[in-house]
Formats: sequence, C-alpha cells, structure tokens
Amino acid sequence: MGALCCRPQPIDFDGEVNLFHFILLRCVGKGAFGKVRVVQHKQTRELYALKYINKPKCVKMKAVANIIQERRLLEEIDHPFVVNMRYAFQDDENCFFVLDLMLGGDLRFHLERLGCLHEEVVRFHIAEVGSALAYLHEHRIIHRDLKPDNILLDERGHAHITDFNIAVHYSERRLLTGVAGSMAYMAPEILAKRGYTYTIDWWSLGVCAYELIFGRRPFRGKTNSDLTHSISKDTLRFPEDAESKCSKAGIQALRGFLERDPTKRLACKPNGEGFEDLKTHPWLSTIDWGALEAKELTPPFTPDSKKANFDASHELEELLLEDNPLRAKQRKERDIGSLSAEMRQMEEQFSPYDFKRMQRRSYYPQTQIVSTVTATSSTGPSSSRPVTPLTIGNEAQEYPFNQKPTSEDNGYGVADSQFVEMADLNEKGR
Repeated sequence: MGALCCRPQPIDFDGEVNLFHFILLRCVGKGAFGKVRVVQHKQTRELYALKYINKPKCVKMKAVANIIQERRLLEEIDHPFVVNMRYAFQDDENCFFVLDLMLGGDLRFHLERLGCLHEEVVRFHIAEVGSALAYLHEHRIIHRDLKPDNILLDERGHAHITDFNIAVHYSERRLLTGVAGSMAYMAPEILAKRGYTYTIDWWSLGVCAYELIFGRRPFRGKTNSDLTHSISKDTLRFPEDAESKCSKAGIQALRGFLERDPTKRLACKPNGEGFEDLKTHPWLSTIDWGALEAKELTPPFTPDSKKANFDASHELEELLLEDNPLRAKQRKERDIGSLSAEMRQMEEQFSPYDFKRMQRRSYYPQTQIVSTVTATSSTGPSSSRPVTPLTIGNEAQEYPFNQKPTSEDNGYGVADSQFVEMADLNEKGR
C-alpha cells in the first residue's frame, strides 16, 4: 500500500501549463530576484530556458508592474532574433517565463573571454539585432536596456535580444522621460531628460558595436557624473589602432549610430525609412537581408559547444547555497482577497500563456490578436521558432495595471519605469 501512496500523480498535459510539465536541468543564470535554468518539456522533449522570479522579492523591489509588463510585451512579439516567450505561468512562490533556449552564451561573456571580436562577427550580429530592433519599433516597443549582456547567441551563433524587464510601449504623441537602463549605454536624450522615443535603442546598439570591436566603450567616466558628461559632451574618438580593427565603412556606421542628434542618427528616420537606410549603408549593404532573417546565412562565429558558454558558478550556488531549491509544487487553496495588493496583482495579471494553444495578443494601444493560427515549432535547419505572426485583428480593451498613473506615465496606463543601472566604477579599462 505504501508504494501505491507514493506513486506520482499523472501529469495533465491537456490542462493549464505548470512546472510539473517540465524536467528541471542545470542552472545557467541569476538576476536580482530570479534565476534561469534549462528545462525539458516532458511531453514534447523540447529544451527551453526557464526564467523564474520570486514573488516576495519582486514585491520588495517594487518591480511587480515591470514583471507584468514584461510578460505582456513578450506575448506580443515573435521574431527570429528575439528570445521569444513560449509559456508563462505561476505558482505560490514564483512567476515563470519559459523562453527559447540560447546555448551560445551572451556577448558579454565572449567579449570578456576574447577581449574584442572581429569586425565581420560584429557586423553580422549588428545586422541581426538591428532586424529585431526594427521589428520591436514597428510594434511600438522600446527595449531601453540593449547591451552585450542582453544579446544571447544560440548554438549556431545567431544573436537574439533578451531581457524585456524595462521595455515599454511608446508613442510619438507623448515622449518618454523616465531615466531607465544601464547608464553606460544610455543615449544623450535620456540623460538630458527632455523626452525620448525609439531612437535611443539605436544609440545603445552603436555603443555595443564600438565596445565589441575595440574592447572598450566610446564614452567613459570614473563617476556617474563624469560618465553623464562624457556621453553628453565628449567628442567621439577611436583608438589609435582603429583602422587595423575596423573598416572605413564600419567607422562611418559607428559615427552614424553615435550621432547625438536623434533626427540624424543612423536607422532613425520615421516610418521604417531608417531601417532601409541601415540595410543600404555601405557597412551592411552586402548582406542578403532576406536570407539573414530566415537564418539561412552561416554566422562567422560559432560558440564552442564543448564548453559552458556561461558562468558555471550558478549551478554550484544552486547545489550548495540555495536553501529553497526550485521544485514543482501543487498550488494551495487560498482566498485571493487575503493577499497583499501587489501579490494579488501578480495573481490576477500574470496570466498563463501557451504558444501552442493561444493567440498572441497586443495590449497596445488596445488589445489586438496578432496570430490566429496555432504556432508549431519549426523543424527546418534555418529556424528554431514558429513563423512570425502578423497583426490581423482589433478588439478594444484597456491595458490595466490597477495602479494610479504617475507623472512619468507614458500615456497608455502603464507607468514608465524609473530603473537605472549606474556605472560600474570597477570596470577594467572599459
């Protein structure tokens, strides 16, 4: 009888997705209030990245609105060069994102290991990330935290944007003013606090490109005040050996991205004209953009599959130091009215998502169906993701957060994030 009592309950794969549907594998990343680990779906055997956020820590850091916003933004988008969301769910302790798995590591990892990257490698990554940015901006989304740490490579070497925690919708009718992002990659218009729009992402991409090619950032300072002055006022300079590392066309592109006037910045013309300028720029004009976006081009850099392309200490921490290791648990019966306002907000608004069953939906400026076909994983060699859906419908519905608008409200009911990651004053020469 004892053996019968201990028999595990059968998993209902036809029911709502939950942690019981996945096998937990190694831990590969760690954030302020969450971790990332590799998981395998027990039914399909597909591998994914599981990002899980501890609810009490999220409340303590006043990041509930950001987590819900990230969850909703990720539901709207699906692109070859974005780390796309496949499932979302929660239990009593955590909110879970199940995302495309990227085994090639982030560009920060490779930059620190190699010192700098070859121009041809950077050019390829900039084209892929540029394609993703143009897609996001077309959907009225600004990433706001583009940096090498948030560009992940898959096992073949294709680049993907990740971490939409401070991403936000934008409108030309009302500029954003919140100081949000990582200071070293912030555009001058953010620091000037005079309002900004999608053009800031292209500046950040320029800082990334410069840093990846030369192994140092274009603007630096020992204090945050010095860094702000450098970004806002200093002349853009290149290392003495710049010509040996970067072509004239590459230097021209970097100058274009790092133009302080956003109306003159490379890729920043409105109505999609900026992306066309980027594609025809001498540095990128030889790229077959159709083949690039179909992932038919071979990346010039392939991560070493025999090595861990991430910090292996995360797994050791999970094994030795974690006093409450992650495991699947049945949800407790509870009165939602007894929860704090923030915990109730997560309970109600961090809704489940299953990419194989549910239509992608836009929450801005009103709810829109962006796909009416059930997504299925591609088995072709050029892609590991469903076909990018198109916007085909429109249904009016608000985008509520059950909170009062702030003075930084972006005009659509979602408070503009005030998160800012200050300069790392212990950087080694970057």
